[in-house]
Amino acid sequence: MLVPHGNLRHAVVGGADRPATAAELERMRQLLRAGLDQGACGMSTGLEYQPGGFADRAELTALTGELAARGLPHVSHMRGYELDAVAALAELAEVARGSGVATHVSHLHGPATPILAALAAMREEGLDVTFDSYPYLRGASILSMIAMPDWIPLAEPALALTRLRRAQVQQRLLTEHLPRLADVWPRVTMAYVPGEHSWAEGHSLLQVAERLGVEPARAVLALLISTDLRAGCTFAQPPSNSEAAVRTLLRDTHHLASSDAIYAGSHPHPRGWGTFARFLAEHVRRYGDWTWAQASWHLSGAAAQRFRLPGRGSVQVGSAADIVLVDPDTVQDHATYADPRRLASGIDDVLVDGRLVLAGGELTDERAGGPVRPQQRRAEGPPEHRSLLPAGAPGQHRETQIGGHDHG
Repeated sequence: MLVPHGNLRHAVVGGADRPATAAELERMRQLLRAGLDQGACGMSTGLEYQPGGFADRAELTALTGELAARGLPHVSHMRGYELDAVAALAELAEVARGSGVATHVSHLHGPATPILAALAAMREEGLDVTFDSYPYLRGASILSMIAMPDWIPLAEPALALTRLRRAQVQQRLLTEHLPRLADVWPRVTMAYVPGEHSWAEGHSLLQVAERLGVEPARAVLALLISTDLRAGCTFAQPPSNSEAAVRTLLRDTHHLASSDAIYAGSHPHPRGWGTFARFLAEHVRRYGDWTWAQASWHLSGAAAQRFRLPGRGSVQVGSAADIVLVDPDTVQDHATYADPRRLASGIDDVLVDGRLVLAGGELTDERAGGPVRPQQRRAEGPPEHRSLLPAGAPGQHRETQIGGHDHG
């Protein structure tokens, strides 16, 4: 578990769009220390979401200082991705310079060349930065994050709904804000729509608007109000992302794999069911982006190292026997956007703490495992730059370009 910064801020400052006072910041630090004492392996920030996005640099630096003191990472959904990713990375670099914290970027995506250059520049000055990604060209989130401006108080849902029901607020949105998102609407598909418009799940926003007999912007307002802001969606990322960019990023030695899964609704993103099998089927067996040993590191060992999980992520005497048995010839994801809950194949046996929890593709009655706490330490000076992959580790490989070049 990570301590969620948005919850810290809401517990102390509420949904207010303003800097925290000195007293409020100290209270947040106290809550963060309590969470770390209870076993959290770092703190996450969601800087595109309310209320986390209201934090200023001073707040983020002060809080991440608590992490640096224990050798635990700051894990961030940045303030922007795709063409905004480099500027967002620059903000995280400033925070890391100020606090000495190690930085991990969640579900990084966008144009690979400038992103990797920005990450390399951070490491060259001694900042410790890693990232994760998932192997898809669509994302998923709540519809309000995509569609609503900061002046709608989404961190206080009851207040936000009260305002959204007002004709003058709707008119302001329809004239000032929502027209700017006209290029977004064709890329949106509804994933989770509880209530009267549940039929919309699996339909594109344009199809929903057509059925409602309104323009897409008005359909967005109808969906948000009728679901009490709970509507979720998937969305195609802009042309700045590509399959080549995904492959280039995942080959970086500081990469970890992630699913970033959201499971609500009848048509959630297939990454919740297919991510790790897809990495193996596509990026090991089909493309050769990783060897099988490198895949094992990207999908397990790297995470255990990054989050300081003792006895996890490697098969050796004294470690927990967490073992996934993979058939390299048949492992395959089957989840699609049209049928996202289909299980992967080629992984029939899984052990957790040495106990068989999946046998022959069927769940057993074993309930193995339990809370995993990080190994905290007191930081000694600024972090050293190092590859996430130690010398001689199974995942060590050359960094090469994709597209007609040696795949390493």
